[in-house]
Amino acid sequence: MQIGNNKVAVITYTLTDNSGTVIDQATAQEPFAFIHGIGNIIPGLERALEGKTAGDTLTVAVEPADGYGERDDALTQVLAKAMFEGVDEITPGMQFHAQTPNGMSIVTVTAVEEDQVTIDGNHPLAGVALNFNVSVLEVRDATEDEIEHGHIHGEGCDH
Repeated sequence: MQIGNNKVAVITYTLTDNSGTVIDQATAQEPFAFIHGIGNIIPGLERALEGKTAGDTLTVAVEPADGYGERDDALTQVLAKAMFEGVDEITPGMQFHAQTPNGMSIVTVTAVEEDQVTIDGNHPLAGVALNFNVSVLEVRDATEDEIEHGHIHGEGCDH
């Protein structure tokens, strides 16, 4: 069976940046499963996996535009620390949910100076070229429930 729309693909992968730093991985002991064609993974990787079958291995280079997008400096702002009401200590790396014109978004604190906090609404991998080494372990049809819910139903799924 080939990976295509509404198929469940189970893969292992190692994700690195262009300098070879490992960013993420899914192993045979803890593989990654997703429904193909519904936007569960970045577009560049999804296109590369189309048509692959169990046992296939591939190396995929994904440019930022087909990954998490280019960095947008307009998504970085300096705010008054007072806007973080109820938060005792704000440190770089902390993340918060923020209401934006496009809905809820996650922002990351990148700097804290006296009474100002710099936040960044870019995805942490925005602007980063991504390199995947992938092995396809399994391909199967997604169930109607999985398609309806938009994710895989496996152990521990409560619906």
